[in-house]
Amino acid sequence: MSDRLCLVHYHEIGLKGKNRSTFENQLVHNLNRAMRGTGVSRIARISGYIVVEVEGGNATPEIAQIIARVPGVARVSLAYRCNLDEREYCRAAIDVMREAGDFYTFKVHARRSSTAYPIHTLEMNRIVGTALCEAFPEKKVEMHQPDLQVVVHAVQGSAYVYARGIRGVGGLPVGTAGKVVTLLSSGFDSPVATWMVGRRGAVCIPIHFSGRPMTADTSEYLTQDICCALAPSGCIGRLYVVPFGDHQREIALAVPQELRVIMYRRVMLSVAERLAAIEGAKAIVTGESLGQVASQTLDNIAAVDEAVSLPILRPLIGSDKTEIMARAEQIGTAEISSQAAPDCCTLFMPKRPETHARLSAVLEAEALFDKDAMVDDLLQLMEYRDFDGCPSYHPPKVLRAHHAELLPADYRPKTR
Repeated sequence: MSDRLCLVHYHEIGLKGKNRSTFENQLVHNLNRAMRGTGVSRIARISGYIVVEVEGGNATPEIAQIIARVPGVARVSLAYRCNLDEREYCRAAIDVMREAGDFYTFKVHARRSSTAYPIHTLEMNRIVGTALCEAFPEKKVEMHQPDLQVVVHAVQGSAYVYARGIRGVGGLPVGTAGKVVTLLSSGFDSPVATWMVGRRGAVCIPIHFSGRPMTADTSEYLTQDICCALAPSGCIGRLYVVPFGDHQREIALAVPQELRVIMYRRVMLSVAERLAAIEGAKAIVTGESLGQVASQTLDNIAAVDEAVSLPILRPLIGSDKTEIMARAEQIGTAEISSQAAPDCCTLFMPKRPETHARLSAVLEAEALFDKDAMVDDLLQLMEYRDFDGCPSYHPPKVLRAHHAELLPADYRPKTR
């Protein structure tokens, strides 16, 4: 008798040394959170895999799709688990072939992690291959580049039989690389940058600078929708929103017009650095791409980076817009980001922004207003909303009492 489950494959975790079990356990922890409410009854490690069992013993492609979105998962296979009995795993292999769709050539790949099982893998290949040839005489065996590979893996007293799989996002489990603060807008770039760093195991703490009260709060709602779209990956812990409009106006009136954007970004990074100290984050992430806009030239990037001492990660620095938008489609944020929303990026923009700023000129301009007092004020105005999708996120105690929630707890993103 066999049941259907999801077999989770990982690649990069398998290359780890003595701390491999730490990464495996974190992935199991994250999968347990991601699969809440889906009917999953058990998630456990076996030799080289993670097994996800479903109530009733009938895992579905929909379950596999949810698993595939969790960082650390390289591939998910719908597998039959049966006893180490030739007749049982041959029947399972026939069922796998029947479900595999359109193909012409195939091969059998038997593996044996259970040395207590006496039949050698070569003999297992012959037994299963003979059964499949008898059941599908129109199919052809091809050992080198088959259309379909049927795997029969003997491990820990059971045989797992599967063929095709769903490709996962790969990377490392969220919670294995510490915390980062990410500058998150409602555009295309920063959500992708946030996801890419989350995929490398970091817990992401987004901070959104809104143009409120000088603009509508549309971008805030869209940013929350983006966080909800990224929530299945488990990388979003908490969203902070900073109403920046009045302070942008103050900067625009004080500094030379061509340096406004650089000054906005220096203040944003300073706020993000202060937030990182509260959250215990070790880096700041931005969605900048080299040369994409005036503020993203090498000279301007250097002038902005000087404002903080934390490392600034730019995972999109070498990407073009086409690549970024393709990735946004893949992670489910493109439709949200395509909606126009005024935010702080559209406020008080200069006609001719500086593209090659000199640090000395930037520091002179910054002395024209009280930047430290502004950062203090912005932190006091900051609001937040927690997301129930990151099992590795623990909010800082210092912010639990005196900051208002951004939106009611029963808020749900608009259906689009």
